[in-house]
Amino acid sequence: MTVTATSVGESDQLEPRNAPAARTWARRLVPPAAAALSGLLLYVSFPPRTLWWLALPAFAVFGWVLRGRSWKAGLGLGYLFGLGFLLPLLVWTGVEVGPGPWLALVVIEAIFVALVGAGVAAVSKLPGWPVWAAAVWIAGEAARARVPFEGFPWGKVAFGQADGVFLPLAAVGGTPVLGFAVVLCGFGLCEVVRLAVRTRRTGTVRRATAAVGLLSVAVPVVGAVAARPLVSDKAEDGSVTVAAIQGNVPRAGLDFNSQRRAVLDYHARETQRLAAEVKAGKVARPDFVLWPENSSDIDPFANPDARAVIDTAAKAIGVPISVGGVVERDGKLYNEQILWDPAKGPVDTYDKRQIQPFGEYLPLRSFIGAINKNWTAMVRQDFSRGTEPGVFTMDGAKVGLVTCYEAAFDWTVRSEVIDGAQLISVPSNNATFDRSEMTYQQLAMSRVRAVEHSRTVTVPVTSGVSAMIMPDGKITQKTGMFVADSLVQKVPLRSSQTPATRLGVLPEIALVLVAAGGLGWAFGAGLRGRRAGDV
Repeated sequence: MTVTATSVGESDQLEPRNAPAARTWARRLVPPAAAALSGLLLYVSFPPRTLWWLALPAFAVFGWVLRGRSWKAGLGLGYLFGLGFLLPLLVWTGVEVGPGPWLALVVIEAIFVALVGAGVAAVSKLPGWPVWAAAVWIAGEAARARVPFEGFPWGKVAFGQADGVFLPLAAVGGTPVLGFAVVLCGFGLCEVVRLAVRTRRTGTVRRATAAVGLLSVAVPVVGAVAARPLVSDKAEDGSVTVAAIQGNVPRAGLDFNSQRRAVLDYHARETQRLAAEVKAGKVARPDFVLWPENSSDIDPFANPDARAVIDTAAKAIGVPISVGGVVERDGKLYNEQILWDPAKGPVDTYDKRQIQPFGEYLPLRSFIGAINKNWTAMVRQDFSRGTEPGVFTMDGAKVGLVTCYEAAFDWTVRSEVIDGAQLISVPSNNATFDRSEMTYQQLAMSRVRAVEHSRTVTVPVTSGVSAMIMPDGKITQKTGMFVADSLVQKVPLRSSQTPATRLGVLPEIALVLVAAGGLGWAFGAGLRGRRAGDV
């Protein structure tokens, strides 16, 4: 009996001793778990899903995790948020080359999000912190879009908002203003909830603090509604009938490149099929035809058989074709769009300017070769960059060319519009990425660009999804994946410039300066606090 009594007494003493420790561990695990899960929530808000609104609770939770913490804690929590977001978002980068490059890309890109987390934690102690914090996020996106290797802007918050209520803000200040509004609203939501909980607990709240929280939610929404008149699909310079050709590829994956002639033949065949339908009166005759990137990986300037195939297709349809080719000039490779006239042959070219690292050229070639020679074999020769904007005059219409990866970069799209483009074409090749989400993510970028610059955007793709996008961002036609098809539609031509087009990089610079001001204020306040503590 004595032993039993002692055992019971010991267990009673152990219970209160262990329970606080368990609760402490639970409290420690909640912030890292919440950071990673909120990053995952941001990913779920991206296409092909239309759950754009999930970006708001994602940033609300992220703000709750970071608010009031040290910059060092913000660094780690921001990295977890970045991993939760980018790991699933960029999984397509490893579809054909394995997990190594995918994981390396995510590990590097998440560092930018980690730095943003540190910055948000620092400014979260300031009055009006949602504004400073949202500006810090945009500053992080600005850095990520420029370094390393000319940047990688994939995953900008704005690119997840093609179906959202904030989309008209793209016409006001481009992707930086659109992204800022979404992030501000999310952080503002965090502040509103926090203040509501405090009011319920204490019965008091500072009016100024409450006003900042409410305005952080309300202003982006009101701004988006006010920006709607900037979004229009009305023709300003008449209309044209455009055909986008999706020829398909023999099979998905990197080895589609070994079947270059088949890919060219597929696109020529689909164009000839369209020509037969036009002749039979089943389809309206297009004013011009757009082929995708890599539709002729055989250089038509050096190979008479490739030239003959394209020439035959152009003569069959009887209108100009923009052909995506791989061309060698003076020993250099170019990813080129070629304007092919049915009577004169090639009459103009555009060389891709923003080429893809590790896809079209290989940085650190010797270092990467030492790690894995197979990776260097995939990019045997680097592509060279073009230097001039590409605007083709096709049946009187000015068509701006933005080749695939370039659509992710603000400057490449804007330069074509500034150069007079009345319509934008985004010829792309996504056969390398199989049936992944990549094509839907890229399609969403094109929808945002349509609203940003108030232009029709056509997206001819080798294997799907090709689409016709109106200047208001709506998709009016699209193809399936890995099917041969063509889209023909009468679309509006526009020449007016949105505020975003006219302002260019200025809104982004302004937001970066706001972020710098907030970080400077936070640093100064912390320094004064430490000095006061020493005294």
